[in-house]
Amino acid sequence: MVSVRRVVPVLHTRSSARSREFFALLGMEQVMDHGWIATHASPATPSAQLSTTTGDATAPVTPVLSIEVDDVDAAYEALRASGAEVLFAPRDEEWGVRRFFVREPGSGAVLNVLAHTG
Repeated sequence: MVSVRRVVPVLHTRSSARSREFFALLGMEQVMDHGWIATHASPATPSAQLSTTTGDATAPVTPVLSIEVDDVDAAYEALRASGAEVLFAPRDEEWGVRRFFVREPGSGAVLNVLAHTG
């Protein structure tokens, strides 16, 4: 059975700098920045996080949610076997995650399912 470690909403932004400034007003710190995606977290409650993105760097679509799991390959197999629409199969990314995208059937939302590799 797959276990979820965290769920992070992903907001599309037209300006990473303006988003960083906005979330700082709410007391959030930017804890990760890859240029095209950044994660903001509460110092008081580090699990309170959200990401902002200008678009995904290695995928043709941009997810609205990232779900970190303990075993990304098991999650992929379970979802694929269920008939879920997988938008691309698991792959290792240079920033230290293994991930795939899947469409949530009720809403049509694109989800990024990932596990850290390092």
